[in-house]
Amino acid sequence: MELNDFFINNPRIAVAYSGGVDSSYLLFAAKTAGADVSAYYIRSRFQPQFEIDDATRFTKSISVPMTIGTLDVLRDNAISANNEDRCYYCKTAIITKIRELAGKDGYATLCDGTNADDAEKDRPGMRALRENGVISPLRDSGLSKREIRRLSKEAGLFTHDKPAYACLATRIPEGTVIEAELLEKIERAENALYAMGFSDLRARYLPHGGVKLQIPAAQWDAAAAARADILKALRPDFDSVALDLTPR
Repeated sequence: MELNDFFINNPRIAVAYSGGVDSSYLLFAAKTAGADVSAYYIRSRFQPQFEIDDATRFTKSISVPMTIGTLDVLRDNAISANNEDRCYYCKTAIITKIRELAGKDGYATLCDGTNADDAEKDRPGMRALRENGVISPLRDSGLSKREIRRLSKEAGLFTHDKPAYACLATRIPEGTVIEAELLEKIERAENALYAMGFSDLRARYLPHGGVKLQIPAAQWDAAAAARADILKALRPDFDSVALDLTPR
């Protein structure tokens, strides 16, 4: 199926929007095809501020309306307990909230930005999409992440080279209860590193109270040079700071 054919057959769609490369391109493609499209972004403690800033900037740049809903994910014990199915319950809660908001606006068809590289298998998040009837036009059209980046660059979309980003909850080891204060510490750590010029990074919490930094190998020398600044920024929140020497 060609992507444009999808919009011909589905001229009115809601998009579960994350602000990332894939869902941004889906919004752009729908808008360009003349579809009636609206974005729905769910804000929770799992999303850092820069993600909602990017989402707002992008939707304004292509004149697509965006509705922002809020979800207190930590009130759901199935999510905050952080067991192996956390993503399933979280994704289900997000989809439920988006369907509620989109339904009020008259949208019955809900899509997301899953691409052809995202293997279905039995991943919890993918299972939630399937069970809740979410359509993935990019995947169904055979568009890979690489192709989506290329098409986004050709279209002049600022999201074309945006690094992949997983929610803050993924920084916490499975089985460790997720608390608001811990998420705030992780976000502060990553923001501090971004401010120092690092990119495409993760600050992963260690159960004993430390943090393990994952940054691209090309930035290791810079991290060593900035050691004192990194420790000054992160030690107030973490007992220890380690650098993961496994290449990203």
